[in-house]
Amino acid sequence: MNFPAELKYTTDHEWIRVEGDVAYVGITEFAQRELGDIVYIDIQTVGQEVSQNEIFGTVEAVKTVSDLFMPVSGTVLELNEQLDANPELVNQDPYGDGWMVKVQLSDSTQLDALLSADTYKDQVGF
Repeated sequence: MNFPAELKYTTDHEWIRVEGDVAYVGITEFAQRELGDIVYIDIQTVGQEVSQNEIFGTVEAVKTVSDLFMPVSGTVLELNEQLDANPELVNQDPYGDGWMVKVQLSDSTQLDALLSADTYKDQVGF
């Protein structure tokens, strides 16, 4: 299982990749494996400020529907439009083409409270 060291992680299985003052957010490889085949992503928060740990959308898999929690506070700038037609990208490439939202960070100090790859890996038992 892959745990990219350059990412930060949440206890709710989201990852965040920061590029300057914007960040990309998605769910981890562990999360997508636990969910199974992803069939739909519902994110209605584009243009909205979402606080850290608030729900920014849901992911629907064959087995269940799961909430998506924002790793840090920020404004949702963009939704990965590829996921509308191809939600399985989250299963195929969770850290690449399967990203979910692009966010304008409002408090980068919140990144310090997130998990490193090693800490997240320990948390999920790998």
